[in-house]
Amino acid sequence: LGVSAIIIEDKVGLKKNSLFGTDVDQEQDTIEGFCEKIKAGKRVQVTDDFMIIARIESLILKQGHDDAVARAKAYIEAGVDGIMIHSKEKSPDEILAFCEAFRGFKRKVPLVAVPTTYDTITEDELAAAGVNIVIYANQLLRSAYPAMLDTAKSILTHRRAYEARSLMMPISEILHLIPGGY
Repeated sequence: LGVSAIIIEDKVGLKKNSLFGTDVDQEQDTIEGFCEKIKAGKRVQVTDDFMIIARIESLILKQGHDDAVARAKAYIEAGVDGIMIHSKEKSPDEILAFCEAFRGFKRKVPLVAVPTTYDTITEDELAAAGVNIVIYANQLLRSAYPAMLDTAKSILTHRRAYEARSLMMPISEILHLIPGGY
């Protein structure tokens, strides 16, 4: 199957987690500069089955709704195959406002949302707003880490793994997950 899409964020410089927002130095590329990156990617694309999705950081960087909308329009005009809008607000309101503006665009591309912080909204509500893809970017990792800590604490306390058995999946179940296993 291989890779069928790539999401490229419209920031420049070293990658920093978007959820830091304006607490750390993060710089957004110019609209023109990012459009050139999109066009360059589309020029070297070897199959139409591969998508380039532009990740817009305007809301994260407090550049506002109008900037996010302007960027989405420009990126679509430059040939991007999809738009990902990102926010670190706890309320989905700014995402829903973006979705409303996005629905009015003449050219339609898939819209991606990542409800990491605005987790009260349902997939159905996002879909009704025009979102085509929902990415749960870190929820599984955030769930796994506390479980790993509990297991590590148990092993350190008891100096063996026996007492942590109830916290772990049986080895037989793990082996069933391996292709060609049982």
